[in-house]
Amino acid sequence: MSLSIAIGADHRGYELKKFIIAKIAPEKIIGKEIIWLDQGCDNNLTCDYPEFTNKVCQQLLTNQADLGILICGSGIGMSIAANRYPKIYAGLVWNTELAQKAKADNNCNVLVLPADFLTPELTLEIIKIWLNTKFKAGKYQARLNNLDLI
Repeated sequence: MSLSIAIGADHRGYELKKFIIAKIAPEKIIGKEIIWLDQGCDNNLTCDYPEFTNKVCQQLLTNQADLGILICGSGIGMSIAANRYPKIYAGLVWNTELAQKAKADNNCNVLVLPADFLTPELTLEIIKIWLNTKFKAGKYQARLNNLDLI
């Protein structure tokens, strides 16, 4: 069994995206193969984050990806852009506690990482916790259902 993750970054997140794809050891993190669906960008030249946010969200909305990861300098722009899509629950995460809360309480299907504020090592820990945390459901699902009415 595998897990497909659409991943995208702007120019400020490009190096961290490359690191994640190259260094993450899927079998040690979640016990299953990760299929990376790289949605760009492909270099560190200035580019616009909405393009890559859209590509990652479309992968989820068309069921081509199970989860998404977005990376930009602060994470704020990509969070705003991703959360404009229905059924996309993007959480901006910069530590391990937030990684756990993002999944357990909010069932975030898109992890947004602020490249300017993370080390590569912390990034791997955040991804590991996010992927291994189970959604609590119950009252938390009811809250997500309310969001979907907006």
